[in-house]
Amino acid sequence: MADEKRLSVKEFPRRERPRERLFEEGVGSLSDAEVLALLLCTGNAHRGETVLDLARRVLNYLSQKSEGDTVLRALADTTAEQLREIPGIGMAKSATMVAAVELGRRVSSDRPRLASVKGPEDVASLLVEQMRYLDREQLRAVLLNTKNQVLGIEVVSIGSINSSVVHPREIFRVSIKRNAAAVVLAHNHPSGDPTPSPEDIQVTKRVLRAGGMLGIDVLDHLIIGDDCYISLRQQGVDWNIDWQ
Repeated sequence: MADEKRLSVKEFPRRERPRERLFEEGVGSLSDAEVLALLLCTGNAHRGETVLDLARRVLNYLSQKSEGDTVLRALADTTAEQLREIPGIGMAKSATMVAAVELGRRVSSDRPRLASVKGPEDVASLLVEQMRYLDREQLRAVLLNTKNQVLGIEVVSIGSINSSVVHPREIFRVSIKRNAAAVVLAHNHPSGDPTPSPEDIQVTKRVLRAGGMLGIDVLDHLIIGDDCYISLRQQGVDWNIDWQ
């Protein structure tokens, strides 16, 4: 790694800059120190520290006072006044860290109770009323955790559902982003008739194969009509994964 004592973060190789890596690889690729560095913004010129140096020193301070907790748990229990005891941490930086922790708490407490699905009828109850009147085909992915609780419902594509438009990577990109263990697909037929087309079957089989390779279970594919739906699993498409 570059000599961080003499280089500013802007002079680091691009792959070592936290902000650029966040956009190119996702925030999950960053270490705790890199995430903290993004909050702190600047280092300590008096010590000749980059912002990454400062972030690591803050984490070291928290490690020493953690008393058996994790470092991040220690940060959650540290006041702004205590953080200001760290050389180089003033009012602005301490307030930013405390505010970030509080925002995380509020996001967590605001999270709705996750709905649980045990079969296609549960998924249909979530989607039929939303999708029955759409005037264009829309493919959605219902993302599930290991307990088949709904993590979210993502729109994957809008337009004709066929293999040239819908690629498994679009479905599994959102699944991986949300750390989903399983997914149920659903799309509507604007005609109101949920009878599956050959393209529906083809796309489903491609997604099933891709899910098997990625370790993400594809539990079903629902086709939604006017106040009705069809489960491709129940229609005889070869499924080797059971609802749990």
